[in-house]
Amino acid sequence: MHYVNTSCTILFESPYWIGIFEKTDGKGYSVSRFVFGKEPTGPELYNFMIKYYPKQLSYSKPNEEMEKSLTRTKINPKRRQREAAKAMQEKSISTKAQEALRLQYEENKKQRKTASKAKKLERERKKFELKQQKKKEKKKGH
Repeated sequence: MHYVNTSCTILFESPYWIGIFEKTDGKGYSVSRFVFGKEPTGPELYNFMIKYYPKQLSYSKPNEEMEKSLTRTKINPKRRQREAAKAMQEKSISTKAQEALRLQYEENKKQRKTASKAKKLERERKKFELKQQKKKEKKKGH
């Protein structure tokens, strides 16, 4: 049985309003961050969820360990409603979401570093080949 449980937390990180989207499914726990800019209104959030939600969010790789800590047995609807009301009162971002975002950020950073290192090595190789070519041309004479 595959289930998908998503939640969204809107908060203000100076100078922008951001949304933290958490998703738990059969693959694991993943998180995504979206910058709204100005404070989103209710209708704007509704339009975002309908039109852009699946397209514009890039979730982190699923983390099975975090997902296991979040899974529970079937929850009574009244309890779920109380938990939702309690979550609405919370002002801080989930620490699991922070951890997942940090891991995603570090992974992206590693990818950028490897890409920039490859570009740098390619530039140095081309520069070296150009020097060698110029050296050969000098030895040939006029």
